[in-house]
Amino acid sequence: MPQTEARKILKDAPIMWRRINSIGIILDCNSTYASKLGYAKTEILGRTIFEHVPKDAWEAMNNSLKTWFETGNVTDREITFKKQDGSTFPGILHAVSLYDEKKNLLGSNTVIFDLTELNDKKIKEFEDYFKEAKEKLDEIKKSEYNNLDENSKSEYDGLRKMFDMLVTTDLRSLKK
Repeated sequence: MPQTEARKILKDAPIMWRRINSIGIILDCNSTYASKLGYAKTEILGRTIFEHVPKDAWEAMNNSLKTWFETGNVTDREITFKKQDGSTFPGILHAVSLYDEKKNLLGSNTVIFDLTELNDKKIKEFEDYFKEAKEKLDEIKKSEYNNLDENSKSEYDGLRKMFDMLVTTDLRSLKK
């Protein structure tokens, strides 16, 4: 599937982003997600989200999935993530549902913040990025949204919802 203009916003974004299907299989991720976990992107796609958390965090990840199924999104969920080398880091997960044109659940867009690097400088970088991304999405909405096919519209709508959530997230309150 060719990358839409909306998805290009995520390609080299400072945030860890992944898209999963409704059963927790990773369909796509950005380079930040892959490099942070120490994998090549090709080693991530098609894998389950549970492969990136240690066993003692499976229950937290399961609870996160349960909340997502029940409410359509997850915010400020603290989960430990595991890198390929076995080391771990505390993360904050935000997920928002992705639907097709018939409102069937396709999966989610998920953003993860590494709590070990959440300092004022990084928070400012994230906030600037969120604002810039929303502006790009606004441009897409004005210029080409009506010409997009159903899949691209659904992808755009899901990303829009994700950035609407991220812009309102108080990252300073998450700092350890």
